[in-house]
Amino acid sequence: MSPSALELVALPGIPLVAPGDDLAALILDAAEGAGRRLLGGDVLVVAQKIVSKVEGRYVDLRDVEPSSRAKELAIRTDKDARMVDLILAQSTEVLRERPGLLVVVHRLGMVLANAGIDASNVDQDGPSERVLLLPEDPDGSCRRLREELRRRAGVDVGVVMNDSLGRAWRNGTVGVALGAAGLRALEDLRGRVDLFGRPLAVTQVGAADELAAAASLLQGQADEGKPVVLVRGLDVDEVPGGAATLIRPQMEDMFR
Repeated sequence: MSPSALELVALPGIPLVAPGDDLAALILDAAEGAGRRLLGGDVLVVAQKIVSKVEGRYVDLRDVEPSSRAKELAIRTDKDARMVDLILAQSTEVLRERPGLLVVVHRLGMVLANAGIDASNVDQDGPSERVLLLPEDPDGSCRRLREELRRRAGVDVGVVMNDSLGRAWRNGTVGVALGAAGLRALEDLRGRVDLFGRPLAVTQVGAADELAAAASLLQGQADEGKPVVLVRGLDVDEVPGGAATLIRPQMEDMFR
């Protein structure tokens, strides 16, 4: 996956979605509206939020009764106890806390702020206080979308689900892959040689994360409304595993 040039196009005309909407049909309509026909080897980078909305991953905070632990953490972090309860329910471990923030190990294995639960760009239904959870199975969501696009368009494309995450020691969020299908998410270069013939001993490339970050530049973070980006020009290599292969095993994690 080292092309000389890539083309990235944010597909226009993707509407606000609701639970149960046909995401594959919306993507194909948007591609047609942009004068694009999906080709084999294309990669579609789809924002996590639009997938979560289609999958109905809403929770209304008015329906949450916080636990005593959530109430204690809420006092220490100056957060809504109902939100803290949701964060704990989606997590296996709390790693760090400070006012306004909980850093946790999500049940999917990722280390995330506030378990990836978000209220930005979440439409409210009347007086609701809705927030949005991550998909139950991001890799599975990508596989299903890929299979549906193959069935309708007759081509094999890669699919990456991205979200914006903060990083230790650096300001600013960056797009990362939460899910992937139809491409090698982690490119292992160990055993290859550098320009001078020296073998690479530790180099692994988070290819799906790099795609996620590139697409995020076009998707934006506010009111841009461009949740799907078409990437063309990659020589994708399909292997099983998805974005789960990007999660570092805890025994190799020096920072926990």
